Amino acid sequence: MSHQPPARVVCFGELMLRLSPPGHELPLQSPSLEARYGGAEANVAASLAILGHHSVVVTALPDHAIGRAGAGELRRHGVDTSGVRYAEGRMGLYFLSHGAMQRPSEVIYDRAGSVFATTPADAYDWPQLLAGAQWLHLSGINLALNEHTAQAALAAVRAARSLGVQVSFDGNYRSKLWGTRAAQAPALLREIMSHADLIFGNDRDIALALGQAFPQAQAEERFRAAAAAAFEAWPQLRLLAATARSHNSVDDQALSGLLATRERVLTTAAHAMSGIVDRIGGGDAFAAGLLHGLLRGVPQQEALDFAVAAGCLKHSVPGDVNVLREADMQAFLQQDGFEVKR
Repeated sequence: MSHQPPARVVCFGELMLRLSPPGHELPLQSPSLEARYGGAEANVAASLAILGHHSVVVTALPDHAIGRAGAGELRRHGVDTSGVRYAEGRMGLYFLSHGAMQRPSEVIYDRAGSVFATTPADAYDWPQLLAGAQWLHLSGINLALNEHTAQAALAAVRAARSLGVQVSFDGNYRSKLWGTRAAQAPALLREIMSHADLIFGNDRDIALALGQAFPQAQAEERFRAAAAAAFEAWPQLRLLAATARSHNSVDDQALSGLLATRERVLTTAAHAMSGIVDRIGGGDAFAAGLLHGLLRGVPQQEALDFAVAAGCLKHSVPGDVNVLREADMQAFLQQDGFEVKR
């Protein structure tokens, strides 16, 4: 890919502490948990920093050792944490049990009342935070948590539009997080998607937001129909991107990518993924990979291929973040073999 000066990308969302039992154990099957940090937008920010961009995380963390360590973990990947607020309170948690064979992985959230969730929407100075940014990236998780975070997300995208900052939005619908607020989801999604230049979402996300059904038999046909509806509904929208996943088991899957513009739909080959290590963060790696390609100004097909490579390779990396570099994704695309790199 061609090299441009580092682009400034602002990512807004909650950084959490992830706790997992060892290997493929069930929760507390043995009395130990492995701790890692993660969160949809933070994962994108870390991947972008590793790929050479100036990524900034805007979030709120508890002002104690666990919160400060989380910010330190972001800085270790090269993320700018000048947009992090600190306050008294608790860290959002989630518990992940890795699946195996026909037993799927499972997530248990414990994030209600976290510092991020209780920070008022007007606590963020968006004109200052977005100054000099090319993109704002955020997800539907902000909409789902509560009214504070939903209004903060809406304020962020409105400020981005007024400042000429492009908006990247990942639907990231999580039924467990919406809970009793699920009835509000379509209206909130429609509002935020109306401000987006780029949406990461499949036919189910667009169907939920627009209240439409896409009954086509094939995944690509459903995506094409959903893209047409999305472009008609939101004049601001330029790109709709998604992955398509097939499953033989939890450990044996295949991943491909789709990217719709107002003129065409691009697709990639389906890449087999056998012996999956950790699929959490795969969508965030895909999002970071596509943003990376767009920021580098490469052809859209090349950007999509790179994004899928990033999404696939994330499945080989423990933790939420794709810590692999551009050369790793390029080697994947070139099928550079499986010999030890010496």
